[in-house]
Amino acid sequence: FFRYFQLNFQQLGIKKLITTHYVADGSSYKFEIVSNDSGEQVGIPDYVKTPLESNGDFRSLECLALLEECDVVVTNPPFSLMKEYLPLMVNSGKQFLILGNMNHAIISEIFHYFMADKVWLGYNSGHFWFRVPDYYPEKQTDFKMDEQGRKWRRMGNICWFTNMDIDKRHQPLDLFRTYTEENYPKYDQYNAINVNKTTDIPEDYDGIMGVPITFLDKHSPEQFELLGVDRYVADNPHYGHRFTISGKETYARILIRRKQA
Repeated sequence: FFRYFQLNFQQLGIKKLITTHYVADGSSYKFEIVSNDSGEQVGIPDYVKTPLESNGDFRSLECLALLEECDVVVTNPPFSLMKEYLPLMVNSGKQFLILGNMNHAIISEIFHYFMADKVWLGYNSGHFWFRVPDYYPEKQTDFKMDEQGRKWRRMGNICWFTNMDIDKRHQPLDLFRTYTEENYPKYDQYNAINVNKTTDIPEDYDGIMGVPITFLDKHSPEQFELLGVDRYVADNPHYGHRFTISGKETYARILIRRKQA
């Protein structure tokens, strides 16, 4: 991310660019580029490397102070710490674009931000290819080498978490399915119908629906209301457990309801 913004520093009109680096067992550093006030900067701007007193953990006082300086955060935080990192971003009041896994969205500590319309998914969710170091072991699946002999790995269900407004979140789904009891069974323990695919959401049902988590990539807050995640919805009689249909547990479901015009 730092390299991208360094290459496009002038074109994007950036005033300052900062990145930090995490070192598990020692002190770290930051890279920083500051805009040339004369406006005569030509070519790719160089960065200044400055030591940090701490290890570069995003929770450190140094990094929190840098967060206060910025307007926008673009990063890929440790996935294992997403339920701690994303609330930090939301509560900071900064704009952000964060790479994560789709399953992070349905963590109880995170999904309520989606319900409050404080976080949504950005563009291009799905399976992303990432270039990996030469020492990375070859694998049977989700691995390839390009014509230059560079190694790549593919990660599934990757998405962008953001609070920056984008056109797609205001584009309603085109619905064409018709509701029938046979095609949309209700859950054993909850008064909602099950919808297996986002494209199968019926156009004529106004009650609560359980849809796949991939629905979030198509969600328009003007069209549907987010009510909760199956296992964590407050009135789930078996709180903490997935819903069942005829005794068989379903995949994770997000509960939605159509907004009335």
